[in-house]
Amino acid sequence: MLYYIFEYLESQFSFPGASVFQFISFRAAAAFILSLLISAIYGKRIINFLRTQQVGETVRDLGLEGQKQKSGTPTMGGVIIIFATLIPVLLLTKLDNIYIIILIITTVWMGLIGFLDDYIKVFKKDKDGLKGKFKILGQVGLGIIVGAMLYFNEGVTIKEQLPIDQQVMQENGRKQVFGEAHKSTKTTVPFFKNNELDYSQPLSYLGEGYEKYGWIIFIFITVFIVTGISNGANLTDGIDGLAAGSSAIIVITLAAFAWVSGNIVFAEYLDVMYIPDSGEMTVFILAFAGALIGFLWYNTFPAQVFMGDTGSLTIGGIIAVIAISIRKELLLPILAGIFVVENLSVIMQVSWFKYTKKKFGEGKRMFKMAPLHHHFQKLNYHESKIVVRFWIVGILLAVFTIVTLKLR
Repeated sequence: MLYYIFEYLESQFSFPGASVFQFISFRAAAAFILSLLISAIYGKRIINFLRTQQVGETVRDLGLEGQKQKSGTPTMGGVIIIFATLIPVLLLTKLDNIYIIILIITTVWMGLIGFLDDYIKVFKKDKDGLKGKFKILGQVGLGIIVGAMLYFNEGVTIKEQLPIDQQVMQENGRKQVFGEAHKSTKTTVPFFKNNELDYSQPLSYLGEGYEKYGWIIFIFITVFIVTGISNGANLTDGIDGLAAGSSAIIVITLAAFAWVSGNIVFAEYLDVMYIPDSGEMTVFILAFAGALIGFLWYNTFPAQVFMGDTGSLTIGGIIAVIAISIRKELLLPILAGIFVVENLSVIMQVSWFKYTKKKFGEGKRMFKMAPLHHHFQKLNYHESKIVVRFWIVGILLAVFTIVTLKLR
C-alpha cells in the first residue's frame, strides 16, 4: 500500500525521499523492523488475551522432565507470527506481484488449518485436534493451488543465460547475458556445473510437445514438498524455541537466495537462474523473519506462549512455497535439514517398531522417543541445550547451503 502511495507522490509531486520505496533492500529492512516490533510489542498483549480466554496448552504426559509445568501455557501463538508478517507485507510490498499473492494465500490457508486444529484441541477438549486426513487434504489442496499458479500464471517466468557467442553489447554499455523471459519447469540442482533440471523431461517419451504436460509432475512435486516441510515444522515444534529459531535461520537464508535470484546483476555474477520479479519476495521473507524473531522473545525457555499448529503448519508451508518459487526446493533437504531429520526420526521409529513387532512379536524402538528432540530429552539433556545445539546445526546447514551457489 505504502509502495503505491509513495510511487504516486514521486511521479506527481517529486516528493522528497519517496523514491527510496522503489528499492527492495529498503522495504525489506523496513518490513523486518516493523514485523519485529509488532510481534515483540503487541505479542505480549495477544499472550495476555489468550491467557484470559484460557487458551492453554493441554500437555500429554510423556514422562519428560519439566513437561507438567508447561500445562496451561497459552497456545495459538502462531497468530502473532501471522499478523506480524501480514501487516508489513500489506504495507510495503507490491501487492500485484504474483509471488506475493501466492505467499499471502499460503499464510492465510495454512494459518486457518492450524487455527482449526488448535481450536478443536483447546475448546472441544480433543487432544488429537483436526483429524490427520483433513490436515493432509488441506496441505495437498494448497500444494495444488500453488503449483497451478506457478505453472500457469504468465507472470512466473525465468531468463536463462545465453551462450557466449550470442551475448551482445546493449546501448547502456552492458552485455546482454540473459535471453527473453519464458515459462519453464526448470529448477536448480545443487553440486552440479550444469545445475538445472527440467521436471517435464521424464515425459519426453511422449514425443514432440511433451513439455505441455510438465504441469503434472510439477504440481505433484509441489504437493509433496509443501506437505513434507509443513509436517516437518509441525513435528519440530516440540520444545521451547526450537521451531521458531530454526525457521528464522532457514528463512533468512532463503531471503538471500530470493534477492540474488531476482537481481539480474548478481544472478549473472553468481551464474544462477534469474527469475524476474522474484526479488519482491525478499520483503515478505524478511517480514516473516522479523515476526519469528519477535515471537522467539516469548517462546524461548521457559516459554510464555506456544505457537501451536497455527504457527508451525504456517511456517512449514511458507518455507516450502518460497523455496519452490525461487527454484531452490532441491536445497531444502540441506537447508531445512532439522525439519527433515525430525520427520525421518518419526518415520524410522514407527517403521522399525512395526517391523520388529511383526518379525519378533514385540515392537522395538530405534530412538528412546520420537521426534528426535525428545530422544535427547530422554537422555537427560536440558531442552535449552538441545535447542541451542539444533540452532548451531541449522546455522551450519544454512552456511553450507549458501556455499552451494558456487560449489559445483
